[in-house]
Amino acid sequence: MIVRFIIYGLFGWCMEIFWTGFGSLLKGDIKLTGQTYIWMFFIYGLAVFLEPIHESIGHLNFIVRGGLYTVLIFIVEYATGWILRKVLGVCPWNYGGSKFSVNGLIRLDYAPAWFIAGLLFEKVHYGLERISSVINI
Repeated sequence: MIVRFIIYGLFGWCMEIFWTGFGSLLKGDIKLTGQTYIWMFFIYGLAVFLEPIHESIGHLNFIVRGGLYTVLIFIVEYATGWILRKVLGVCPWNYGGSKFSVNGLIRLDYAPAWFIAGLLFEKVHYGLERISSVINI
């Protein structure tokens, strides 16, 4: 479980750096500057707890699965942001400037991105399952 947590954390970091790098290009930054936060490694690592959900809803069509993942990701993003704000006094991400923000902790207009991310994490899970049949991870 620890190895999978690390893999999900690293995958999430990479995904976020690509996302923010692409976003910087759209703002005119040809260096494609991407960023993330150390906290995000641990938050993305929590995807290990979605594995049972992947397996229980795998028979449903991708729209239902992606929608469920979007809702779950919003819940985790909101909860972890709220906890960090309470413990540290600040949340590393701040969506307060967006009209789609909920308490500065989530952005509802990111739903399509989280929809895709959830399906990607599902693919990583099934890939890890195939690999673990050869090696123990």
